[in-house]
Amino acid sequence: MSIYQRFGVPTVINACGTVTRLSGGRMHPDVAAAMVAASTECVDMVELQAGACRVIARLTGAEAGIITSGASAGILLGAAACLAGLDPARMNRLPDTADHNEFIVVRSQRNMYDRAVAVAGGRIVEVGIPDRYSGPGVRDAAAWEIAAAITPNTAGIYYLAHPQSLPPLAEVATVAHEHGLPLLVDAAAQLPPAANLHRFIAEGADLVAFSGGKAIGGPQSSGILCGRRDLICSALLQMLDLDVFPDLWRAPADFAPLGQLPGLPQHGIGRSCKIGKEEIVGLLVALERFATQPDEARQQAWRATLEQVIASAGNVPGLAMRILAGPIPYLEVATPDANRLAAQLAAGTPAIHCSLGRRHENVLLFSPVSLTAEDARIIGERLRAN
Repeated sequence: MSIYQRFGVPTVINACGTVTRLSGGRMHPDVAAAMVAASTECVDMVELQAGACRVIARLTGAEAGIITSGASAGILLGAAACLAGLDPARMNRLPDTADHNEFIVVRSQRNMYDRAVAVAGGRIVEVGIPDRYSGPGVRDAAAWEIAAAITPNTAGIYYLAHPQSLPPLAEVATVAHEHGLPLLVDAAAQLPPAANLHRFIAEGADLVAFSGGKAIGGPQSSGILCGRRDLICSALLQMLDLDVFPDLWRAPADFAPLGQLPGLPQHGIGRSCKIGKEEIVGLLVALERFATQPDEARQQAWRATLEQVIASAGNVPGLAMRILAGPIPYLEVATPDANRLAAQLAAGTPAIHCSLGRRHENVLLFSPVSLTAEDARIIGERLRAN
């Protein structure tokens, strides 16, 4: 009996990808074992974050980094760091901000996750008209428009990393740094390729947030925030349990800027973003595995999984299947009635969930990231029986 059967919860086959609503992906046994081992002892959490900082800095090229309870938590903490800096009095006031609270965002990069900036106390200022998406033209925002929107109230620039994002990150970084502003990059789903661990920092980002529970293969409730040491220190301090006597608290050398503070703030705006020792250790093990495995090896394994689906399905009348190339390959299944097929797959036992982003084209997409070989066999057989 599985642990889920014990509690009366049916399991599903997740071919949608590492989406949170379907519990993310699968952890490697080494990651799970590390989490179990971490659960058997106690540590000082700031010292554990210092250990994480050293691993993250080594693998990303950033000055510093911390583990958060997901990429959204990383954006919230990053925004809080931009808003408060190393000022404990301003930390105590968040999310109340009378001034210096605006984050410039390109309109075509708006998304429902950027509300984490508002939760921290930021106010979003949109720039640009995305004609290339709405259809009347081909243009999007330009770097000069970001520069023109900067005022004394600007606290930072928020950038959603995506292959189609414009203006290019390096151009936005140039504007940010010319005006002494931090650039906060949401790169939650931008791994693989592994080179992206370095890319955004190298192109000028001051803070970058990654999800730990997607292709990295860490715990679903984990994420990474990396970047400038002073901003990382601010983010960390606004997440920690600070019910301590300040005269007895010492910051590790990895977070040396915290030694400059006139005093410690109260529990910060990011207290709800706290992360457990088990998740921190699990993500560090997953991150080291991800960074050392060649992208080609991951691609080959994922492609083999999708090929197993095709082989198990065989030649199904009315279905056209092909594998789409990309950082993560997907299986495209074209069908006369995507709604009917998706509903049929979800109604079976176990339920099979796939991506419905192109159902208006009568196309279903299947991600290999969370699938086992047995899952691939079952999906193929169910496609054949549709």
